[in-house]
Amino acid sequence: MKYHYYIADVFTQRIFNGAQIAVFPHADGLNADTMALIARELNLSETVFIFHKLNNAQIRRMRIFSPLAEVNFGGHPIIAAAYVLASCGDIDVSAPVTSLIFEQNAGNVETNISSRDGKPYFVQFTRKVSSIVDRFAPTDDELADFLGLEQAELDHKKYSPRLVSCGYPYLIVPVWQYESVRKARFNYSAWSQSTAPQTAAQEILLFAPKSPFPDADFNLRLFGPRIALTEDPPVGSALPAFCAYLCSFEHTRKGTQTFAVDRGDANSRRSVINLEMDHKGTEFLTVRVGGEAVLFAEGTIDLGGLNTRG
Repeated sequence: MKYHYYIADVFTQRIFNGAQIAVFPHADGLNADTMALIARELNLSETVFIFHKLNNAQIRRMRIFSPLAEVNFGGHPIIAAAYVLASCGDIDVSAPVTSLIFEQNAGNVETNISSRDGKPYFVQFTRKVSSIVDRFAPTDDELADFLGLEQAELDHKKYSPRLVSCGYPYLIVPVWQYESVRKARFNYSAWSQSTAPQTAAQEILLFAPKSPFPDADFNLRLFGPRIALTEDPPVGSALPAFCAYLCSFEHTRKGTQTFAVDRGDANSRRSVINLEMDHKGTEFLTVRVGGEAVLFAEGTIDLGGLNTRG
């Protein structure tokens, strides 16, 4: 059996930037074991498999695999899948805005595809999250040690380090300058000897409230004991926690806030992610995540006599 797939560069307008995501627009018939093998073979950060719902053109079942395991929720895969489905004709996008629902393991995700002349150019999805914010954080000397920074680079005026969870905990740490985010290097030995592991957060979201690029308001980067020293991984899954973090400060005004964050730099597959959050001070926070994508490659996998059903 042959399965067609596309590779999209996500949260970017140019190839060789953003995050590479593989999308199988017609994965009906594949089982979990085979999907895991395919994801491992392609060896991209995430591979997406789309299954069609009978008699419902606006719902697609989505399963996401990294090379290591199945992933219950992913933001980059939503942008990639919507863009691929619209580009290959699986979804009619003749209207300016087309609505779609993706069924992920973590639940349904409402998605809107904006199009011009029948071609997609922007995808946005909505999440409603509740958060837990803990103001406990490791000391400045501990933070500086395991991030490879000077204590003076940490911001305690406008923001401060906090632990935030929207289902998965992140230790969110602000610095003054973009350059501090880019030069930081995670020190596992210093981390393991600090109070940080007691927070249960295995990932640190380091950010600066500025970027040298005019299309972004914040620069973000993930670090942690499970992230390779040279990696600058996608930050999509951390964005609800980042929005909840911003809303935990009194100076963040109420109402709908619109801003953009970037990950990486000109030399490391830079991504630009557009965010809207409805800051109402209530238990649930509505976050809308949007971005662009571009098709990079397409191909076919021939599974031959492999048993793919089950």
